[in-house]
Amino acid sequence: MTRLLATAATFALALGGAAVASGAHAEPPRGAPGYPTISWGECENATLKARKAECGFLTVPLDHAAPAGRKIQLAVSRIRHTVPDREYQGVMLVNPGGPGGSGLPLAVLGDLVPERAGAAYDWIGFDPRGVGSSKPALTCDAKYAGYNRPPYVPSTRAIEKAWLARAKGYAAACARNGGALLDHLRTTDTVRDLERLRVALGVEQINFYGFSYGTYLGQVYATRYPDRVRRMVLDGNVNPGRVWYDANLDQDIAFDRNIKIYFRWLADHDDVYHLGRSARKVEKLFYAEQAKLARKPAGGVIGPDELTDVFLQAGYYVFGWETVASAFASWVNDKDPAALRKLYDDNNSQEPGSDNNYAIYLGVQCTDAPWPASWRRWQTDNWRVHRIAPFETWGNAWYNAPCRHWAGEPGKPVAVDGSKAPPLLLLSETLDAATPFSGSLEVRKRFPRSALIEGVGGTTHAGSLFGNRCVDNTIADYLATGALPRRVKADRSDKQCKPIAPPDPTPAATTTTTERTGSPAAQTRRELQKLIR
Repeated sequence: MTRLLATAATFALALGGAAVASGAHAEPPRGAPGYPTISWGECENATLKARKAECGFLTVPLDHAAPAGRKIQLAVSRIRHTVPDREYQGVMLVNPGGPGGSGLPLAVLGDLVPERAGAAYDWIGFDPRGVGSSKPALTCDAKYAGYNRPPYVPSTRAIEKAWLARAKGYAAACARNGGALLDHLRTTDTVRDLERLRVALGVEQINFYGFSYGTYLGQVYATRYPDRVRRMVLDGNVNPGRVWYDANLDQDIAFDRNIKIYFRWLADHDDVYHLGRSARKVEKLFYAEQAKLARKPAGGVIGPDELTDVFLQAGYYVFGWETVASAFASWVNDKDPAALRKLYDDNNSQEPGSDNNYAIYLGVQCTDAPWPASWRRWQTDNWRVHRIAPFETWGNAWYNAPCRHWAGEPGKPVAVDGSKAPPLLLLSETLDAATPFSGSLEVRKRFPRSALIEGVGGTTHAGSLFGNRCVDNTIADYLATGALPRRVKADRSDKQCKPIAPPDPTPAATTTTTERTGSPAAQTRRELQKLIR
C-alpha cells in the first residue's frame, strides 16, 4: 500500500485439468469464441528490451459480468525461462502493489532470485486495469500533488474546508475522466483479469509473486481460485480484515513509530549530519522546521507537507536514509533547499498523467469496501490517532479523503479464506509500517499451509530479493522445490532472519558500499525499489 505520490508450457499440461474452485467464474476453454489471447512483440521499455522480453496486450471485458460488452486492454510482458524445458516450472505473475503500481517492468524480477532458481520460470509482468501502459489509463489531475497545498494538520476550520474542497474536486475530476471504469476497479475485477491472463498463457496453474497490495491481490485470487495456484510468494502482507479505512489508521501509528526510529539513527550519526545528539532533539528539530516552513516555504515551495512527504520515504525503507538525511541537513545547516526539492520532485512528478498511480489507488481502495460517509467519523478517528502519532496521520487522511465522494460503487470486502490453497511463502519485517506485521500473522492464520519468514526488528517494507541472504535463499528454495520452513504451532513467524541493515553513512563505509552497488543486480534492485508500493 502506498502513501507516496510517485514511485516481470510444460508443467501445467502435465498436471491435467484441475477443477475451478466453487463459486469462481470459469473462462472460455481454449479455442472457444472469446478465448483470451496475447499477440507478443517487442517491448518499448528499455530494461525489458535489454532482457529480450516480449510485450503485448490482453483484451478483457470492462465488466466481467457482461463479457460481450465494452473491452479494455492490459499491458503484459514476458521473460522466458532459460533452463531446459524438462526443468521448466511454469509462469510467474508479478504485482508490485499500490494499488496502482506498474508491474510491466517486473518481468526482470527473476534475475534477482539466488541460485538461478528464477531461471526455471516464465516471468510475467503486467499493468493492471487502468494502470500505466494498459488502455485506458486513468488520470485525473496531475497538479493535485503540486506545491502550495494547505498544511496537512487542519488546525483551523479554513484549512479543513480547503482540504475537503480539494478532495471533493479530485474525486469529481476522476468521475469526469474515468466514467464507467470507476465501477470496475475493485480487486475482484483484477482477480478476474488474472484468471483471463492465466488462460491466455495456456497454463492450468499460475505462480505468483506479490508485494504490498499485491499480497492482497494474491490472497483474493487464492481464495477464489485455489486450484489454479501452484506457488505464491507474498511480501509485506495486507491484513484482509482491515480493508481499507482501518488499515490506513493502522499505518499512521506504525509510520510514527518508524520515523522515531529514523530520528534515533540520525542522532547516532550526528557526527555526519549535525542534526542533534538524541532522538528527542532530532524530533524536536523536525517539528520546529516544519512549523517554520508553514510560515515561509523553503525556496518558496517546500512547506510542511512536502517535508513530511520526503521523510515518509524513510518510514517505508532503510534504502535512502542517507539521501533524506543529507537533504534535510543541507537545509538545516546551510539553508539550501535544492536537495529537498529534488527528493520531492523525484517522487511527485506533476507531468501530465503522473497521477495515474494515485488515481488507481483511490479507484481500488474506495470501491473494495465502503468508507465512512460521515466526516465527523473521520475527524474523531484522525484526531484521536494524531494525538499519539502526529507524523503523517492527517496527511494520510487527506490522501484518502476523495473516497468520501468517489463515483464508483463500493463493494463488499472479500472473505479471504486460504483453507484450500496450496502452501504459500509469506514475508515481512517486524516493524513494516505500510503493512504492519499483524497483517502477516492474520494471513498466516487464514492460509494454514503457509509459512512466514520474519526480518526481526526491521523497518523495511516488502524488501525481499534485495540481498538479504537468509530471506532470499529461502525464496530460492521454495521456488526451486516448493520447500517451506517448518510451520510452528504458535501464533508467530516460522523462520527468523536478520533484517535489512540500516546504512552506515560514515565516509569509509560509503566508499565500500558505492563499489559494491555498481553491479547489474544492484541496479535492478534500485529500479525495483521505485516500483514497489
